[in-house]
Amino acid sequence: MQNTIKQTLLGWITLSRPPFHIVGILPFLLGTFLAYRTAGAFNPEVFVLGVVGVMLIMLSTHHAGEYFDYQEDLMASRLHNNQFAGGTRVIVKGIINPRVARWTSIIAFFIALVIGIVLQFVYETGPYTLLLGCLGAFPGFFYSTEPIRLVKRGVGELFIGFCYGWLPVASSYYIQTAAILPIIHWMWLPIGFSIFNVILLNEFPDYEADVATGKKNLLYRTGKSRGKFVYIVFNLLTCLTMLLSPCFGVPFKVVYFYLPFTAVALFIVYQMLKNRHEDPRRLEVLCGLNIAVNIGTSLAYILAYW
Repeated sequence: MQNTIKQTLLGWITLSRPPFHIVGILPFLLGTFLAYRTAGAFNPEVFVLGVVGVMLIMLSTHHAGEYFDYQEDLMASRLHNNQFAGGTRVIVKGIINPRVARWTSIIAFFIALVIGIVLQFVYETGPYTLLLGCLGAFPGFFYSTEPIRLVKRGVGELFIGFCYGWLPVASSYYIQTAAILPIIHWMWLPIGFSIFNVILLNEFPDYEADVATGKKNLLYRTGKSRGKFVYIVFNLLTCLTMLLSPCFGVPFKVVYFYLPFTAVALFIVYQMLKNRHEDPRRLEVLCGLNIAVNIGTSLAYILAYW
């Protein structure tokens, strides 16, 4: 009995993907830090509620994905062991009931909505607070959820780029200041490009399973050859927009902080050009490095304004 409880608890933790929350929380921290550094604004209660809201939206997204991607994940579990693709496998293995994941996704969505209402009408964070929250909550929830299911329409990756790029930086700054700093409209680009690439590269291990089950995501539509080209272009755009940030007002030292991650990004490009991503083991390493580039992008901005 005790082992069953422990297994279920570990299953819940795995289902919620705690390590992946950092890709949403770091841009949110960036926006909050910008508000403090540029406007002297920081309300700790608003910050905590905002972080909880972001985490709930990500939980809603992850749990809905696990429920609606069951067939793809089941097939993927037979094809590879890449920890960055194919879902968490806790539903496939029967550790968590799929219906429970579906309901927790819905509950997390509505709790996030309540937090948005509290922020806007109790803490008076600004008239667009709820709108900004909904811009993240709805695409996140419907990324995998039927009947909309953005992931099968070839545009889901673009929504992810927006929701993990511009949105967390802009919304976290907004709820502290009731305004959006113009430089954010540039700063989000490398963050958005890099998280777009995280999703795209993670689709490579699942390609056969997605094709077999008709999950028409971007890689399904482009094919692996053109998908590789898209990935390389967006990786180069990530580096270019990041390194050009000082031209738009970001402190120049951001370049120094980002140089190690530029090297990692270019290393991945080199590996892709050599088709070394076709080796499943090497692809898993590249997927991990790819996430590091995204995290490093947000982190370099934070350090530049420290």
